[in-house]
Amino acid sequence: MINTEDEELVLQAKAGSITAFEQLVHKHDKQVLAIAARYVTSSEDAKDIYQEVFIRVYRGLKHFKMKSEFSTWLHRITVNVCLTHRSRRKRFVHVPIDGDGSGDGDPETHGVELQSNDDPADQHSVDSEIRGHVQDALESLSAKQRLVFTLKHFDGYKLREIADMMKCTEGTVKRYLFLATQQLRERLRVVYE
Repeated sequence: MINTEDEELVLQAKAGSITAFEQLVHKHDKQVLAIAARYVTSSEDAKDIYQEVFIRVYRGLKHFKMKSEFSTWLHRITVNVCLTHRSRRKRFVHVPIDGDGSGDGDPETHGVELQSNDDPADQHSVDSEIRGHVQDALESLSAKQRLVFTLKHFDGYKLREIADMMKCTEGTVKRYLFLATQQLRERLRVVYE
């Protein structure tokens, strides 16, 4: 179903209306920031991605042929900026202060023992540790695996929509999702066993 409100705003923005462009940004900015925030660990990085996305949208709007929904096109740009951001970050090596940086994932050296109890402060601490394990596990995925997993499970996109955003087949998306799930299950075994 075509979103006529977006279509009208896009036409106005293409004709030079800054107000229409601002309305498009306002309408979709939370989704863009949410995707970016799930993709990176730093809020500053998420804001950088957000800003880059809307710069690209502004510059590319005149070339947008409206063959797809504006939101699909916008999310495709967001995905591309996230992937580009990831590849740029790989140029810099981060070595943890408290580890050897091998990233071997050895539960003997990186695992924690989690216990349930009724003290809210302790439960908060346990929740933080679990959240840390999940974030570390997500970080271990390849860029495309992580993106597919977060788009599917955090943002609720359908496989077909993700395939459109990433310009690949639905089968490829399924493969990324399968591998991501398998790898997360393995890396999080220390938490649930």
